[in-house]
Amino acid sequence: MLFNHGDIVMRILSKRQLKELVLYSPQHIARLEKAGQFPKRVQLGPNRVGWVEDEILDWLQTRLDCRTILPDTPD
Repeated sequence: MLFNHGDIVMRILSKRQLKELVLYSPQHIARLEKAGQFPKRVQLGPNRVGWVEDEILDWLQTRLDCRTILPDTPD
């Protein structure tokens, strides 16, 4: 789902699209949201929620940036 607001284009991800990007269960995502460790969902209607794609991509990038490179270990 895309929303245009002037020059800003915002994409809203469905639960299915979010799961393809994040690979967490819906229950785990809800726990992370409640703990303030995951972008908040947007209530789109009485039975529909979504997530702002840019916020999810930023969250993923933060995780990538925090990775440490492990030293080579002997086999």
